[in-house]
Amino acid sequence: MEITGEVKDIIYQNEINSYTVAEFETEKEEIIIVGYLPFINVGDTLKLVGKIVTHQDYGEQFKVDTFEKLMPQTLGSLERYLSNGTIKGVGPATAKKIVDTFKEETIHILKYEPQKLAQIKGINNEKAQAISESFIENWEIWQIVGYLEKFGIGIQNAKNVYKKLGVNAIEEIESNPYILIDVANNVDFKKIDKMAIDIGLPYNNDKRIKSGIKYALMCATLNGHCAVLEKNLIEFCEELLSVTEEEIQENLIELKVKQEIIVETRLEENKSENNKKQINIEDTEKIIKEVENIKVIDEKNWVYLAAFYKAEENIANRINILKNSPNIKKIENIKKELKKLEKTSEIELSEKQKEAIEAINDNNVCIITGGPGTGKTTIIKTIIEMFKSQDKKPVLCAPTGRAAKRMTETTGEEAKTLHRLLEIGKMEEEGSYKSVDYEVAPLDADIVIVDEVSMVDLFLMNYLVKALYQGTKLVIVGDIDQLPSVGPGSILKDLISSNQVTTIVLNKIFRQAAKSKIILNAHRVNEGESFLTKEQIQEQNLTNLNEDFFYIKEQNQEKILYNIISLCKERLKNYGDYDFFKNIQVITPTKKGMLGTKELNKILQKNLNPESEYLAQKQVGDTIYRENDRVMQIKNNYDIFWEKLEPKYESGMGVFNGELGTIIKINEQDKTLTIKFDDEKQADYMFQDLDQIEHAYSITVHKSQRK
Repeated sequence: MEITGEVKDIIYQNEINSYTVAEFETEKEEIIIVGYLPFINVGDTLKLVGKIVTHQDYGEQFKVDTFEKLMPQTLGSLERYLSNGTIKGVGPATAKKIVDTFKEETIHILKYEPQKLAQIKGINNEKAQAISESFIENWEIWQIVGYLEKFGIGIQNAKNVYKKLGVNAIEEIESNPYILIDVANNVDFKKIDKMAIDIGLPYNNDKRIKSGIKYALMCATLNGHCAVLEKNLIEFCEELLSVTEEEIQENLIELKVKQEIIVETRLEENKSENNKKQINIEDTEKIIKEVENIKVIDEKNWVYLAAFYKAEENIANRINILKNSPNIKKIENIKKELKKLEKTSEIELSEKQKEAIEAINDNNVCIITGGPGTGKTTIIKTIIEMFKSQDKKPVLCAPTGRAAKRMTETTGEEAKTLHRLLEIGKMEEEGSYKSVDYEVAPLDADIVIVDEVSMVDLFLMNYLVKALYQGTKLVIVGDIDQLPSVGPGSILKDLISSNQVTTIVLNKIFRQAAKSKIILNAHRVNEGESFLTKEQIQEQNLTNLNEDFFYIKEQNQEKILYNIISLCKERLKNYGDYDFFKNIQVITPTKKGMLGTKELNKILQKNLNPESEYLAQKQVGDTIYRENDRVMQIKNNYDIFWEKLEPKYESGMGVFNGELGTIIKINEQDKTLTIKFDDEKQADYMFQDLDQIEHAYSITVHKSQRK
């Protein structure tokens, strides 16, 4: 649907992303418009493309998909445009004088004959020139927005481009389209590259090669890497850009000089089996053994984007500052206090757990690592209790909503996600390497305990350590055998292997945990062994194991699908009263195919929550959302309002990628869908915002990390 009219009033505009609510007048009616509208002011004439929607509180609105800014069509609209405050030196009175004087010639005068403005009382030649320049500048800004659409860069991104490049943006982009790689987010390098080649830039243009190098490094970071071997980077760029190794090397040097990349040279041991062939061996076993022990040291160059190197450097420096701080917040007579605690509580600590607690007490930075069932949670609970008894403030956090909720449940102490704790939800370029210098709010805490650190990426860890005061105790908890972070970096693994942080490794499975086949098999897999067999269970007299693990060996896809449906629908319910919507989650490696999330979600919805006259539903494209459906939030939304009704009323803003919930109400009249998330908060979604959720009967392994 397309409408044309004038902006009469701006009700609300977000300064960061330009989301706007405005009154809009067409020839037929006045209507509220909503959408991302940068550089829009009262008096602007717009051509809008979008659709009519109904808001539960504000009624009928026009949701803008795309828009075009037009020159004012009438003298009245031109006067309102000139008086809206965007043209320097022109207020309502001056705007009226200009339009009354020049009428239909006003725009021509402003653009091409500004000296004539001096005919008006109160405008001298200098002011006339300033008014003309301001008018032209405002119009050029909009031309930039329209121009960028050719590159697939939306209006939200266009605002960032203008901020960085100014009114000469079009000229700069035309001379070097690759500049968009640096000043805009999520642009398609291949699309920009094609347009650059089409306008005549040669393949071996230095700007093209530099952008290709940075694009290659960004591709690597999307796979979790912070740096790339120079040799591999050159090979990738040769194929991507069809240029020579020499040309790539020259541009690597220039990028290094400009500090856009960092090249770090490391001496690394070559562990190749061919090492021993470098010396001729004739006879004796003695010589063979000596040669096999020779360490061949290779010099390897690792290439970083500068921000990634800086984030790594920040983490290392901050960890050193924290751990070397002379101000250590300790509990005196820790062994005596532990004995008291064991007597007055039901906690029984092993020697290894006591060692971990003493290490936490003696060090400002400490790592506690171990597999499932090794007692990490008991250590956290003990530390919290002991520090609170000394009037010291603990703060608990984890990288995901599900991990934070589990931490709260097991410790009885409130735990927050790192995003909420650090208040980094509103970063303009959230998740982007360009936000490495973002200043986080300092944390008011004596001891900060972070769980599931294997899932914390490079930049999140950077923000965390920046938020800690010198003297704050940092306890890092996690299992390096769990899935790594979605973002770049292997924080937990790297900190442990650095040997610079006191680390306690828990390797004993506790008696209660040792009854679980899940935990026993998890440890066996980590050790390179297969699942326990019936024979091994009998041989090792493990007859008291909980039957919480089943392995069904099957290669036929149809039979696998049958097993999934029957397990979720009946068998697990009959076996242990496991309810799918409370206790079961299907996880698969892929989205596509018969056993991918898309097909599994459809068939599981059909079997577990079928269509019913008692359940409202809403179809969006090919997807049907139904009351009682399991769903997942798939993007961060920092502006959505939520509330918790139990156990006590709470409210707040923000639902984050990976949070799981259940649709409890679909209201066709209000055009809303209400989701109750697993942490008990409820949020209402407008129908037009349902692209933020997807079904979660089945989720990918990748998505399961964000739970």
